[in-house]
Amino acid sequence: QVQLVESGGGLVQPGGSLRLSCTASGSIISIIFMGWHRQAPGKERELVASITGGDSTTYAEPVKGRFTISRDNAKNTVDLQMNSLKPEDTAVYYCYLSLRSTYSTTYTGYWGQGTQVTVSS
Repeated sequence: QVQLVESGGGLVQPGGSLRLSCTASGSIISIIFMGWHRQAPGKERELVASITGGDSTTYAEPVKGRFTISRDNAKNTVDLQMNSLKPEDTAVYYCYLSLRSTYSTTYTGYWGQGTQVTVSS
């Protein structure tokens, strides 16, 4: 089975930084899409940043210039560096990977378990 494990959430003051990491394990053949989503209380889950197999990146408007997504293909990890954090960045952050494993002949989406990020003084 494929598993995604997230780490790096926590409590930080406004203006601070956090780095989230998501590692996929299992018999993975290739990963074509990696993304970070977030969901704040009472709001829908939204895509924050994504990176494709060709290293093309996209960012939601509220985080442009502050967040940076990166991937390590050898380790099957995707990181999200978050700088200049604001209280409105407070949410549960989820990684999402679209990948092909030995368990399937097609690409399948997997979600991480979520990690809480709280920005507060």
